[in-house]
Amino acid sequence: MSSVVELGSTTKQEGAGSSKEDNEWLDSFHMEDLTMIRNNLSLPTVTFLKAAAISLKDQVVEATWKDDGGGKKSCIDPTVYTGLLGTAFTCLRSYEATGNQNDLLLCAEIVDTCAVVASSSKRHVTFLSGRGGVYALGAVVANYRNDLQRRDLFLNLFLEVAQERALPTGPEEGGFGMSYELLYGRAGFLWATLFINKHLGEDTLPKDLLVPVVEAILAGGRAGASDHTACPLMYRWHGTRYWGAAHGLAGILQVLLHFPLSGEDAEDVKGTLRYMMRNRFPHSGNYPLSEGNPRDKLVQWSHGATGMAITLCKAAQVFSGDREFRDAAIEAGEVVWKNGLVRKVGLADGVSGNAYAFLSLYRLTGESVYAERAKAFASFLYYNAPKLVAAGHVRGSDHAYSLFQGLAGTACLWFDVVSPESARFPGFEL
Repeated sequence: MSSVVELGSTTKQEGAGSSKEDNEWLDSFHMEDLTMIRNNLSLPTVTFLKAAAISLKDQVVEATWKDDGGGKKSCIDPTVYTGLLGTAFTCLRSYEATGNQNDLLLCAEIVDTCAVVASSSKRHVTFLSGRGGVYALGAVVANYRNDLQRRDLFLNLFLEVAQERALPTGPEEGGFGMSYELLYGRAGFLWATLFINKHLGEDTLPKDLLVPVVEAILAGGRAGASDHTACPLMYRWHGTRYWGAAHGLAGILQVLLHFPLSGEDAEDVKGTLRYMMRNRFPHSGNYPLSEGNPRDKLVQWSHGATGMAITLCKAAQVFSGDREFRDAAIEAGEVVWKNGLVRKVGLADGVSGNAYAFLSLYRLTGESVYAERAKAFASFLYYNAPKLVAAGHVRGSDHAYSLFQGLAGTACLWFDVVSPESARFPGFEL
């Protein structure tokens, strides 16, 4: 099996450390490669990108689906975000793109292994970082395989997770014990329910299970904004009022926008978005990491314009009569275009995640320029992901092939660039 470092035109021995030459290249790559992609030079065809996606998916599997030495596969981290379940998600994405039944079978096997580990951990209930993701993905994959018994098993396990008492508990009942954000909190649980209902049918998980959690999130946001009258909803994670997709407003609002909202609830969501739009950095157009934070540096999904662009695209669809959200999404996309060739590859804080802002804008506007920009960023990774990984720009070697921090996210991006009309940011869009 070929190594990821053989993709594109640049090669380097895998596992080699950062050198002076690496650092010099990293200092210069942005301007050179931005010029190249803007001029549409040397971009691989979609056929090459699809083949590269399949190859990279295989490498992700080889690197993460490891034997424990006793003939069994091992799993230390069973999460979508940085763990083995991200490999399963990538296999599912490959199956959806290619129809390869082996990908579906492999996905099911990985989910089963993750489920054993997840059953002993009661800490998180979200799609990205908890049991909710294991059971939601398990149910969907079993349904694809027409294994109804296995599907119902995972659904029942998910329903047990849904009984977590803190989920629907509002602030008036002391409901600050569970966070509200996407990665570890209630919004992340709700995203798992949306994923199940999308694939298995809208009534698979009933409204009476979901609406109390939605109401608790809205109530928590209002309580959090009680000393901040300019913004209708505000949340804290570890004491900080984050704005981004992973831990803050962009992620929470993205989830809320998928549910029917009353007039008052809709106005509070719109008012929160408008507050964020008014208070973005005036010179760059980027969005702050957190409330009152003057640092204008991060342009990524976790923090900054990328996550906001995607959330604003969703808002523009839900509130189609309010042109301001569409305009703000386009403006955030321009920020990503100017600043989005960052030094990491992953979905959370790398080029892969930034490319999805363009795919969202393409679906919103139908304008081909956004599909071309997404392809340009994907092409940058086609040629340069090896250097970024070899130079150490992945958070920990264990995460080099993970979905949100490493190359699994790049594989998903390449599959999605081939079919931009059906592209969805993994674990964030539906």
